[in-house]
Amino acid sequence: MPLTPVLSRYWDDPESWTLDTYRRHDGYDALATALQMAPDEVISTVKDAGLRGRGGAGFPTGMKWSFIPQGDGKPHYLVVNADESEPGTCKDIPLMLATPHALVEGVIIAAYAIRSSHAFIYLRGEVVPVLRRLQAAVAEAYAAGYLGKNILGSGYDLELIVHAGAGAYICGEETALLASLEGRRGQPRLRPPFPAVAGLYACPTVVNNVESIASVPPIIRNGVEWFRSMGSEKSPGFTLYSLSGHVTKPGQYEAPLGITLRELLEYAGGVRAGHKLKFWTPGGSSTPMFTDAHLDVPLDYEGVGAAGSMLGTKALQIFDETTCVVRAVLRWTEFYAHESCGKCTPCREGTYWLVQILRRLEQGGGNETDVEKLLDISDSIFGKSFCALGDGAASPILSSIKYFRDEYLAHFERDGCPFDPQLATLFAGVPA
Repeated sequence: MPLTPVLSRYWDDPESWTLDTYRRHDGYDALATALQMAPDEVISTVKDAGLRGRGGAGFPTGMKWSFIPQGDGKPHYLVVNADESEPGTCKDIPLMLATPHALVEGVIIAAYAIRSSHAFIYLRGEVVPVLRRLQAAVAEAYAAGYLGKNILGSGYDLELIVHAGAGAYICGEETALLASLEGRRGQPRLRPPFPAVAGLYACPTVVNNVESIASVPPIIRNGVEWFRSMGSEKSPGFTLYSLSGHVTKPGQYEAPLGITLRELLEYAGGVRAGHKLKFWTPGGSSTPMFTDAHLDVPLDYEGVGAAGSMLGTKALQIFDETTCVVRAVLRWTEFYAHESCGKCTPCREGTYWLVQILRRLEQGGGNETDVEKLLDISDSIFGKSFCALGDGAASPILSSIKYFRDEYLAHFERDGCPFDPQLATLFAGVPA
């Protein structure tokens, strides 16, 4: 299955982030086309294309847009979730850094479709280079007449604001993001009502991922059949797969949905020389891990789901046999414990105790009951927390014990970790 560079096709051009470069690659042609269509026709086109949300859940994008009530007399808002911060997930940041205008054009088309006159891009405040590049791109779009009043003479008006968050993983959850955008503490809200009915400022709101929105202009420009010629029937189109870890050539690989890790590793030069695959994540650290037995699982929403995990953000973290699975899971769990907003007891208390037990195991103070305690606490969190952060914290523990229970047991049988952490580093074996 060949790669399909669409969003990434000119990332290596000199100054790929400028308006001039974007225009040379058909930039804003899709906007001109969309503005000649009725808003509902734009929604129908995206719905017919089958574009699914690229932020993790895979919900149909056009369907989400169609949930916005029309003729309600309230302002409508479009919010782009650019708060990418899960371990291993690294597709939206490079997209915004290399081609911010792809996102800006997508925002204008999406906002037009849902009849919104105000749009926001909520970005992590720590990634200052991306913030500056987005702000520059928005300024260029305003100067060129793609934003502001009477866009391209169509009579459509749109104000676009780039908002820098304070840097909290919980704000990747859409309702927590909206709370933060309103100036309040970033914590998830109870649903219903859903954002489509009462979102930002209690008005109808669409929240979409960066890659989802950036994928809209190519659909408008090239058509539904072109988009559906890639991927699978239920998961059509192209997407960005992020390979990191013990792989020869880590990076972004844009391919049709349904490609396998075995095929992607051929493009990436395989697992690092002299080693073999041990385990990997199909969609970031919050998704149940896979092993070398899952190399041929189709990487689309249905294929990964049927194999017992989630496609998530397509963050493929690759780990070879030098890696201690307990140590890797501990690092992820420390992240989730730190980033828990504390609103609900299962996640707030559960992640704390998961960290304590994992640390004890790793340091040689564990016992044979610790594995059952980890399973018990994970079960108390999974599906019982206020939002999906708790599920994300429990998933790697449940799946790692499923596949590597013996490795957990070896930690107390040998009074500590049986692995040398130096061997798992990328510089292992490199002369000083």
